[in-house]
Amino acid sequence: MKTHNILTNDEFKTIIGSNARLIGMDPGGKNIGISICDENQAVATPLKTIERSGFQNILKLINAIIIENDIKGIIVGYPINMDGSIGKSSQSATDFSLNLSKNIAIPITMWDERLSSEASFKITKKLDTNVTSRIKKLDKNAAAFILQGFIDFLSN
Repeated sequence: MKTHNILTNDEFKTIIGSNARLIGMDPGGKNIGISICDENQAVATPLKTIERSGFQNILKLINAIIIENDIKGIIVGYPINMDGSIGKSSQSATDFSLNLSKNIAIPITMWDERLSSEASFKITKKLDTNVTSRIKKLDKNAAAFILQGFIDFLSN
């Protein structure tokens, strides 16, 4: 299987072009939130939350999503600290992306996701959903927030 390096956002934009479905990922300590965008790259939608249960199992689930939805690229949330420094979570996201790039043959990029979980939690609060529901959907909503930020970048 051909592997891709992790691409910069600009390289990814050049390679992907328009009319390609993408998935966004928010790799957390316990779960990985997954989102998907439409073919026109206009709207990101929360898809599912995958429990971290061994990389091979995660890889199997991600590959199934890629095949079922004709996915052309992956955007992984990159949790940079508020001061712009790289922390433990940033390194974990980088390691996750590198592992993906060794096992999945579509382009991968990382997107600065500062405050994505907090923002998605606040948005669902405005929708008047209960706290239990918001927490349960937090990972996939954060992934949609990350992906929406990236597809907004693509359109500029």
